[in-house]
Amino acid sequence: MRLKRKMKIEAGIPTSSLPDIIFMLLIFFMVVTVLREFQGLKLILPEAKKIAKLEGNKHVSHIWATSEGTISIDDQIVTIGKIRTIMYDKILADPQMTASLKADRQTEMAIITDIHQELREANALKLNYSAKPRE
Repeated sequence: MRLKRKMKIEAGIPTSSLPDIIFMLLIFFMVVTVLREFQGLKLILPEAKKIAKLEGNKHVSHIWATSEGTISIDDQIVTIGKIRTIMYDKILADPQMTASLKADRQTEMAIITDIHQELREANALKLNYSAKPRE
């Protein structure tokens, strides 16, 4: 009696090197991919389009803010906390008082915002922004 040998040849894809291929592709994409750094939002600062002079200096209180954080009201250096009381007293003395805010271009917006908050608390709602025209 003769035995027949049956040879089954299975056609298939060898999967023994599949993890190696996957890791090589992963490393390739990690090396080739360029990650962009977040540049931040573009901030467009307002500029003066029309310049109008205040009529007289009788009812105007000038507030200057520098890039170093120094604040002065009518040539007297003050802190942020004193703006409210000084402007409140000025508004009581002259109800037509207008605050004229001048700031350096490099002044941080946090300082300007703090000045705004203090002026609101003092009920000094008439605010003028002083600016230079573009040259």
